[in-house]
Amino acid sequence: MRPTLRQRIALDMDDVMADTLTVWLDRYNQDFGTRITKADLLGKKLYDLVGPDRVAAARAYLDRPEFFLDLPLMEGSQMVVKRLSETYEVFVTSAALDHPNSFSAKYAWLKKHFPFIPDKNIVFCGDKSVIRADFMVDDSVPNLKAFIGQGLVFTAPHNALDIGFPRVNGWVDIARYFGVVESFI
Repeated sequence: MRPTLRQRIALDMDDVMADTLTVWLDRYNQDFGTRITKADLLGKKLYDLVGPDRVAAARAYLDRPEFFLDLPLMEGSQMVVKRLSETYEVFVTSAALDHPNSFSAKYAWLKKHFPFIPDKNIVFCGDKSVIRADFMVDDSVPNLKAFIGQGLVFTAPHNALDIGFPRVNGWVDIARYFGVVESFI
């Protein structure tokens, strides 16, 4: 039994707190002379569009240690996460083992933008089914399917066609869902 009475919220970092997709698309398009947009990714992942000969190149961006250092924030994420942490026990849960070179940069990014989240509440893992929380906000439906608590799918192009979980379309929706909207707006 855990000592806290506060409910726990597990928040994904990439494409929930950090706008990873925008940077990834910008860099890929610039390097390969393509014009892939978020609209092109409706129900798909970037790997589905680049073709088998460029999957490794597309993945390589995420394997670069510096890639995650300067990602832009998702609009409203700092303020809502701060409000949530006043009422809930907030954890950042990132499947960083998919890209092991990302640990240091992801940690530095989190400390820069979310210094109020304690180190003990930052979880780098591979399989998110090990996360024990009441709620999980993630853009990855497979992560939510493996989660035992209440999953909330954070809208992203690749999951836009998925059903089965309550959907949040941004941080205002998250603030509303968890009842911190009055302090956010």
